[in-house]
Amino acid sequence: MTEARTVTPPLGGEALAADSRLLERVRAVGARTGVDFTDDAAVSDLLARHRRAVAQAPRGLAGWIGGLALAAGVIWPFVGHVVPATTGKPLLAYAPAGPLLVVAVACLTLVRLRWKRALMHKELAGYREVLGLARAYGIEPAYVPAWLEGRGEDGGGKGVTPIPRYAPAERSDEDTRTPSAATAPPKPAAVSEYERVADQGGWHDEVGCLLLFAAGIGLAVAVSSGEPFGLTALALIPLAVVVWVAGHRQGRRKAGLRPEAEAYARAVVESRSVGAEIPDLSPQLRALLDD
Repeated sequence: MTEARTVTPPLGGEALAADSRLLERVRAVGARTGVDFTDDAAVSDLLARHRRAVAQAPRGLAGWIGGLALAAGVIWPFVGHVVPATTGKPLLAYAPAGPLLVVAVACLTLVRLRWKRALMHKELAGYREVLGLARAYGIEPAYVPAWLEGRGEDGGGKGVTPIPRYAPAERSDEDTRTPSAATAPPKPAAVSEYERVADQGGWHDEVGCLLLFAAGIGLAVAVSSGEPFGLTALALIPLAVVVWVAGHRQGRRKAGLRPEAEAYARAVVESRSVGAEIPDLSPQLRALLDD
């Protein structure tokens, strides 16, 4: 469950304290927002709380009304004229679509405003500022959660609240980072396998349902028309079962690899936070940390 999971900060307090100039600016942001961004436990709790708030923002009555009104407004012009009550009344057959779409736009706009307001909370804005400052001082996070920048689940796009960009700072003699002192965790074979299969599948349930639905249609046609040819569609039922079994096996395979992949991803983030020179995480591993 999202509520029970620990959110790993993209950067640890040790990394932020590596340069006294950066630390001073981070503390200034913390004083302004009321958060100690060098306290890893506090930042982890902050991210967990706000992730829940951002996820819950689109939910609620406005979201349900907006979704239903949108669906009804789009469908009504195609079905309104066949409703007995609208027979001979073209205005009733088509006019309701307009108000329904207006209601949908109003509700969905309200939902988006609530979602963006949750993302713009001063604590999240402060943390994005901290990450932007860290980049300016040459400290690159191993990953940035897609939700923190208001990006989609696939992590694509710029997002509505991107990490701010600042002019690169000159390296200071006080910079205490020692990349060679931190070692990158070795990548187990199971992690590489997880990266390979993580994006595979995901279609088995849908295809299995379509095959079962087609078999049901064939059976209904055979019964209603007396044509035995329709019974051949029943052959799709075992095919649907095969597809579902394949999907189940693939899901179990991913689930078995996931713990080690997630542990490796968190180890990479922790190593990066103390100065290890480590390549960026793959999209598949970043998705694990965002989950």
